Amino acid sequence: MLVIFDCDGVLVDSEPIANTCFARALQREGLNWSVEQTMRRLMGRSMKSCVEIIEGELGRALPTDFVDRLQADTMQAFQDAPLRAVPGVIAAINAIEAAGAVTCVASSGGLDKMRVSLDITGLWQRFEGRIFSSTEVPRGKPFPDLFLHAALRMDQQPFACTVIEDSLPGIQAARAAGMRAMAYVGATHTDAAALKAAGGRPFDNMSKLPALVRS
Repeated sequence: MLVIFDCDGVLVDSEPIANTCFARALQREGLNWSVEQTMRRLMGRSMKSCVEIIEGELGRALPTDFVDRLQADTMQAFQDAPLRAVPGVIAAINAIEAAGAVTCVASSGGLDKMRVSLDITGLWQRFEGRIFSSTEVPRGKPFPDLFLHAALRMDQQPFACTVIEDSLPGIQAARAAGMRAMAYVGATHTDAAALKAAGGRPFDNMSKLPALVRS
């Protein structure tokens, strides 16, 4: 069995920090979305997809340095916060691997961003060589490309994979890939009803995850 972890909001408690930076960047461009609106519209999507959505709302192209500035601001915020692992996730990973499952990471975030966030939380070395980004596939979540890419690289069939996600596009991508989807709803920004409706099995504490994976 392969257990595929999303990164932001599942391994690292980064969504509130990252989306605060994103909302500020959008406000500088004249798009006055709150942090909550930014999460609802963009969370879980690739940066390419986010840019397309934003430019559609603005009716114009973003500055060429928008993404670079946003990434720099976000990385600095991760350092300043400081960023932490999601409570209980390391113990959950230990138990899942001890039971014989293989693990990897598949995220809409770029590898540079994940290198920072996972390194700060002590998880980069844990998953190094098994970390996959939407930048490696033609289409990001909610399309299945990233999860299918991760399964192929890990030499696993989709039906033998369980995906751990906290975003609607992530759950949709997992189900589109023919994989079982577990929806982490322990954070205040998650929409448990929407994730369940999309085919995710909700759980609110990482201590419950090993038993759910085995079930």
